[in-house]
Amino acid sequence: MDLIPRIQELRARFAEIEAALTDPAVARDPERLRDLGREHSQLAPVVAAAAAWETARRHLVETREMLRESDDPDLRELARAEVPGLELDVERLEDELKRRLVPRDPLDEKDAVLEIRAGTGGEEAALFAGDLFRMYSRYAERRGWPVEIIDLTPSDTGGVREAVALVHGAGAYGTLKHESGVHRVQRVPATESQGRIHTSAATVAILPEAEEVDVEIDDSELKIDVFRSSGPGGQSVNTTDSAVRVTHLPTGLVVQCQDEKSQHKNKAKAMKVLRSRLLDRKIAEQEAARAESRRAQVGTGDRSAKIRTYNFPQSRVTDHRVNVTLHKLADVLGGDLDELIEALALAEQAERIAG
Repeated sequence: MDLIPRIQELRARFAEIEAALTDPAVARDPERLRDLGREHSQLAPVVAAAAAWETARRHLVETREMLRESDDPDLRELARAEVPGLELDVERLEDELKRRLVPRDPLDEKDAVLEIRAGTGGEEAALFAGDLFRMYSRYAERRGWPVEIIDLTPSDTGGVREAVALVHGAGAYGTLKHESGVHRVQRVPATESQGRIHTSAATVAILPEAEEVDVEIDDSELKIDVFRSSGPGGQSVNTTDSAVRVTHLPTGLVVQCQDEKSQHKNKAKAMKVLRSRLLDRKIAEQEAARAESRRAQVGTGDRSAKIRTYNFPQSRVTDHRVNVTLHKLADVLGGDLDELIEALALAEQAERIAG
């Protein structure tokens, strides 16, 4: 990576943004002001990292010149002692700068759509899907991110057959996107009389929430059905036709929402999820880096296509993509996902730099 031209380009853009932010015309345009402010906040740490790297390089060059040219033996000895540390500083700051120069996925800043479905394992899989939904809800709570339920289908034993929710928070999608895939659990079910360990699975899909400007949907492409809500929600929810099912006819995608008492609100929530699924499909088709479709992302729910294993007898969680194992299962299920999420983010960063 040739850093100098890239730094010059970023500095020029940073100066343009700072000038624009002082323009009264920009101040009168809230949308442009917001976009420029976001870009400014993204570029500021990159510009600072570039300045730190250049300062360290300049210091190293000056110290080497002193070592070669000084007639003072004490100064040469001082320079000789400083060079190794300065070389390490330059290398460290260059690595940091390269990481910051890797373009972020523009979708990373969006809210996230969280979808969890029970896979292989019957009722035990549904119980595990419920555990996962609570895990992500608690993680979001730790981050101060509200979770808005779109659809929740309970199982007969208190688990979850399917859960769809919106996670609202700056960077929610970028933080959670690596959670997509098949999650496997190994534990002794409460109904197992002989103490045998069973294996079951649930699928997780994380999608970027799409806005209307991201995906345009023609009303003629939609089939809207209303029906009476089922499950918890109170008498008024269960006795009125407030639940909404939206079918996107060109793709066959179906989204339903029955969480709200208002049919209008349920339709609006369902449309949010539909737009997100269509955006995810569109990106998968356009980008080589995401060549697999959303169906491939989460697999079939089969036990073999796993990204992470939760082993209850050993209190162990293993992420198979980054070979990270934690022996604190209860903490992880309680929403302590930081170590796993950071390891996955670092792996993605390394791949982007290599690419």
